Amino acid sequence: MVVRSKKKSRKMHGYRNRGWGSIGQHRKSGSRGGRGAVGMHKHKWSWTIKYFRDWYGKEGFTPRSPEHIVETNIINLKQLDELATKLITSNKAVYENGQIIVDLSSMGITKIVGTGKINHPVKVIVYKSSENAKKKIIKAGGTVVQLYGDS
Repeated sequence: MVVRSKKKSRKMHGYRNRGWGSIGQHRKSGSRGGRGAVGMHKHKWSWTIKYFRDWYGKEGFTPRSPEHIVETNIINLKQLDELATKLITSNKAVYENGQIIVDLSSMGITKIVGTGKINHPVKVIVYKSSENAKKKIIKAGGTVVQLYGDS
């Protein structure tokens, strides 16, 4: 490729300021309207609208109540029934009034939901439980002890 040695930009590769004088013309950040994102909401607004329409604004939401921040570990009745069966077969089941005691709160499980069915009478100690899970456990001859919360 041939180099065009006569063009202006070739001539302006001088020692220091490329033909723009010694006192800051075309040199500092003032020539570009400030450094970085300066002026995006002021003198560079038309550029922002044209090329970066979503530079400003919000998207989505951040939940702030601690109830959403706490991680919920959920177990259903089918898994609870399997757990009770394992306790019985390994002879680790603790009985109270004919019910197997299952302390889900010590296992790190915070809620029990009513998916599936349970065949063993169990006494479940848990933080929260759904209404459907409560009904099914009581129907099977068990009880639910909630440490706090209604649902």
